[in-house]
Amino acid sequence: MANFNIDAQAANTYDAIVIGSGISGGWAAKELTGKGLRTLVLERGRDVRHVTDYPTTNMNPWEFEHRGQLTREVREANPIISKCYAFYEGSQQFFVKDAEHPYVQEKPFDWIRGYQVGGKSLMWARQTQRWSDFDFEGPARDGFAVDWPIRYADLAPWYSHVEKFAGITGNKDGLATLPDGEFLPPHEWNCVEKHFQKEVASRYKDRHVIMGRAAHITKPQPIHTAQGRAQCQHRTICERGCPFGGYFSSNASTLPWAAKTGKMTLRPNSVVHSIIYDETKGRATGVRIVDTETKQMKEYYARIIFLNAAALNSNLVLLNSTSNRFPNGLGNDSGVLGKYVAFHNYRAGISAQYDGNLDSTTDGRRPNSPYIPRFRNVYKQETDFLRGYAAGFSAGRISRSNQDAIGADLKNNLLNPELGGWYVGSHMMGETIPKETNYVALDKSQKDPFGIPQLKISIAYDDNDEKMIKDYQEQMTEMFTAAGFKNIRVRDDKRNPGLDIHEMGGARMGKDPKTSILNKWNQMHAVKNVFVTDGACMTSTSTQNPSLTYMAMSARSVDYAVKAMKKGLV
Repeated sequence: MANFNIDAQAANTYDAIVIGSGISGGWAAKELTGKGLRTLVLERGRDVRHVTDYPTTNMNPWEFEHRGQLTREVREANPIISKCYAFYEGSQQFFVKDAEHPYVQEKPFDWIRGYQVGGKSLMWARQTQRWSDFDFEGPARDGFAVDWPIRYADLAPWYSHVEKFAGITGNKDGLATLPDGEFLPPHEWNCVEKHFQKEVASRYKDRHVIMGRAAHITKPQPIHTAQGRAQCQHRTICERGCPFGGYFSSNASTLPWAAKTGKMTLRPNSVVHSIIYDETKGRATGVRIVDTETKQMKEYYARIIFLNAAALNSNLVLLNSTSNRFPNGLGNDSGVLGKYVAFHNYRAGISAQYDGNLDSTTDGRRPNSPYIPRFRNVYKQETDFLRGYAAGFSAGRISRSNQDAIGADLKNNLLNPELGGWYVGSHMMGETIPKETNYVALDKSQKDPFGIPQLKISIAYDDNDEKMIKDYQEQMTEMFTAAGFKNIRVRDDKRNPGLDIHEMGGARMGKDPKTSILNKWNQMHAVKNVFVTDGACMTSTSTQNPSLTYMAMSARSVDYAVKAMKKGLV
């Protein structure tokens, strides 16, 4: 029997384990296998294979039973996920339904998740901006959170590394607040967007309107062809899965690349219960999972472990990984695990109309739009709130097609629409401040369907967020007015935290083990062979989309971990 147990353990032992197969987990898997490590990738959801498992990707609108709309039954059964902009009949198969993984809302929070191989990389908005030293130095300068243990120079070569492989479109804009990257040709502007860019540039020295940077292949390079990916077709139905691999996803890019090495074992349907800590060895030795099909618990072992389950689930795994050494969660000597969670504030927006350029219109679709980088409190504190906000911007012609007709008349009306003026719009992406009062914890009484404690979420806006919304509305109104836009309307949709889908923190990086969980290598201070490179690691949020930073951190951390492992340091 003893030999049987030893043999069974050996069969379940790998060089590395990656928990999660989304954007950061996919990158961890690619880098680990590329360096020769036998790597087990654990994914709690079902398997989704590139192209094969995108059932709606080539469907026409009339081929959907409900013409793409959600039924009343689906909406009533899913009041949370139904709020997500990308959740509809053609994409609903990739989103976690409300009853599938319950959680406790101590304060209202809309948790948007994707449980399948590839995670949310199948449905993300694909915006990819680098962070700058203004972001990494923010906490130290402004006196919130704790100082980041890294700066832009630490990540710059890794940003380049992942950008070249993933395929990022953008312009070389030369902005200190938004470092340039390794870009494919940018998407095109329309005439009203160019008009707005010109008007802003003529009136403000510190404000810029640029074309957004996005993970779309506009001109395939040899590295993309080698991945089997092709040029983006601008279909703008990305959340259904892209059979061309035109945008970056784990399914189209990193996971197949890792699989080609022969070093990756992918195990879907594996809900991670906890990380196993051996007190005699002083290290993590493996991972416990619950098989979603058999409901049986299994254990897998490895020398290094990368936790990439997405921010809140990674916190859940760490909090549930208890032992005599760590009674309050793995590596939680500081007591800050689960605390200082932050997010992005998307509540505010603005819309208007423009009567110029009526001799022009747009043609086709575009999976990207212009972007206004942060301009508030950059070089000095100039407002009554900390940090700042970025903003999206777009413009299009108003169509007045009569869609009440049928047959040939309807077709003619759609093909030859009566056009009105232009509509313009913007949405805010504000940085929220990490606070101890914004936290997640394990509920003491309620379990999920796999017997794991439900996550209790207590996250809310504060006065800083309210002041930032007001300033965004005032400043964008001023800019819209200067550009000649009319019928300007500001909005605050009062959405709950969570709908930004950019939750960060809880296992933050820092220089001091007394106030943080991870060091500058995304390595646990107290458990040297565990690394966290998803959103849970973030010390603050900046205003930029975070996914590109997760990719760069994952590649950098793997490089360090493998070198340290060879030296016997982990």
